[in-house]
Amino acid sequence: MELETSRMEEAEEIRERYELSMERIRAMKEETAVSAPFYDYFQKTADFILEADRLASDIREGRQARMTLEELQKQNRRLYEDIAGEAYENSYASPVYAVRLLGEGYGQILSFLYTEIRGMAAWAAEQKYGDLAMAAELFIEVYNAFEGEVPAEKSLRQIIYWYISDYCDVFVPGRIREQLDPSLSFARDIICGADLSDPRYLYRFGEYISGNELGISRYLAGLPQEEIDAMASTFTEGYRIGFVNAGIDLGKKKTVNIRYSLGFERIVRAAVEQFEKMGLQSIIYREARHSVNRRPQGNPGYGSTPPSKQYLFDHKEDSALYLDRKLVERKLSVLHGAYEEYKALAAVHAGPAVMELFGERPFLPKSCREALKLDEKQQELSVFYNSEAGQLANRYIPGDERSFTIIAWPIPEIGENFKEIFGEIVKINNLDYRLYQQIQQKLIDALDQGAYVRVKGAGNNRTDMKVQLWSRNDPEKETIFENCVADVNIPVGEVFTSPKLTGTEGTLHVSEVYLNELKYLDLELTFRDGRIASYTCANFEDEEENKSFIRNNVLFNHETLPLGEFAIGTNTTAYMVAKKYDIGARMPILIAEKMGPHFAVGDTCFSWSEDNPTFNPDGKRIIAKDNECSILRREDVSKAYFNCHTDITIPYDELGSIRVVRPDGSEIPLIENGRFVLPGTEELNRPFEEEQENRAE
Repeated sequence: MELETSRMEEAEEIRERYELSMERIRAMKEETAVSAPFYDYFQKTADFILEADRLASDIREGRQARMTLEELQKQNRRLYEDIAGEAYENSYASPVYAVRLLGEGYGQILSFLYTEIRGMAAWAAEQKYGDLAMAAELFIEVYNAFEGEVPAEKSLRQIIYWYISDYCDVFVPGRIREQLDPSLSFARDIICGADLSDPRYLYRFGEYISGNELGISRYLAGLPQEEIDAMASTFTEGYRIGFVNAGIDLGKKKTVNIRYSLGFERIVRAAVEQFEKMGLQSIIYREARHSVNRRPQGNPGYGSTPPSKQYLFDHKEDSALYLDRKLVERKLSVLHGAYEEYKALAAVHAGPAVMELFGERPFLPKSCREALKLDEKQQELSVFYNSEAGQLANRYIPGDERSFTIIAWPIPEIGENFKEIFGEIVKINNLDYRLYQQIQQKLIDALDQGAYVRVKGAGNNRTDMKVQLWSRNDPEKETIFENCVADVNIPVGEVFTSPKLTGTEGTLHVSEVYLNELKYLDLELTFRDGRIASYTCANFEDEEENKSFIRNNVLFNHETLPLGEFAIGTNTTAYMVAKKYDIGARMPILIAEKMGPHFAVGDTCFSWSEDNPTFNPDGKRIIAKDNECSILRREDVSKAYFNCHTDITIPYDELGSIRVVRPDGSEIPLIENGRFVLPGTEELNRPFEEEQENRAE
């Protein structure tokens, strides 16, 4: 009773703080204490805050539930219109615009502030008055600093720094709890309780709602329940089978995290019900909004198609404004305390089940000199923090006791053939895994004989890679490649290994590729002893910009990365679907990696679970799970992992050959001129042949 009374008093105090902040911000609208050019910035930011306050009030007082679809769309536009599409270029969220109007230094700081405050739309939807109050108070503090004389840039940085530092012990534990506690059920309640045939439910999430979300929701609403259940079952069964194949007891787990994009609620609802039958409660949390919780390498959680990808790109490294050694140490201390507080929940967490989307218009980011960027020291701190945070996560949710699954679906933005493409992807996600298992075993039997694999490009593709393989002590019982069908990694279609780094060398080149939703032109990585020795691309005229782009978004600020995976994709059906509809550039890496050989830089596929025995369907144990970096975990775990894994695929039409080279120098051809030539794998060429026959007709 005392605890409940205390919570009520705390909630009342927070609401009081929030209401006082709103009164102050309303008063600002009538004031002229701040001089140009900053006056307009504070007026427009105050407008957004008051709009978020109206959303919170509409929800609290039940008005939103009575709104028409048109009224909800107008409300959503008011919240997001200034960062949607081309409007972003004239928004204070844009560092370019902010610097042009407010000046160097001030522009970056105030653009950061506006971006942090934009989280209020999500917090209003969830009625998180603590988060709303803290953001509003930060805005007021910065506003007060501008009353009268313009404050020194240093004093503004200090305000931001202490806001992040002081509230770190609120934001970080809150994020950990969101990821582990099924009682935080905001999104799940909407998904499982709303009328999903009425698209108005989408606006309850507080996210940007575009034609993609409305289109996929309406499309799925028209499908029979048995089709929805079947799509969900492909996803949930893959998750279950992943535990079986890894020898992990799913019965000891109680929660699963579903990550998805808005619009797919009918499939997610079916997945929630299917997971419940496995004894798992679904945790569905939002992408991080607080800067201290956002990560340059991506933010897990549910969300929607972004109003502007350039906006996300420009603010990837906002932590540059405040990141230092003291803050990193404080954040790690708070993170450890959070895991300790929620260790009982962590112990029964099974891992993520991820539904990706694809089909968005290709995004080639613009270079933004004005955007905040981590300096060299901060990059080192970022790498250090990610390493330590990864170790903490693994301590409380051990890698050898969890699993995952990933599946991908197209969205309406993919084009006028959306419905046909969606149907093709459903078929691809349900290809006969037994057939692929048999064919892939032929490839593995050949690969197991090799000392190394030689991969060469065709035409203008400059790839020439020598991939060193681990040797087997007992060929009758051991294998070095995993036969990957449709469990954790849907759809079927690859065999992969962790290469030996020593002796792995050469050039990896792709003319055009999308990695982590960013487009790269003429991406070229050079390897020496399995580690990236040099890199370049043709995105920008300035070579230093190209290198910086790759370092930030592929190497994630590491000096170098090892080759963590080599794989041969076998899903020629997916490849030809991509060719048929001209959507190769829009395919997600999850499918693209099955559409040719691919190389992953960063951690191996077995990171944090190397010692967990893994077997292929033929009963052979997979022994190539480590490399010379990951094995260092036995001495110094901070040197073993890089907390990233990026797949780079060479499409079949850029592929010359893949040959297995035996220890005696003899070769086994697997692919020649982009076609499978190993006996027993000819079936994989059928989609190519069918396409040629159709063209001839």
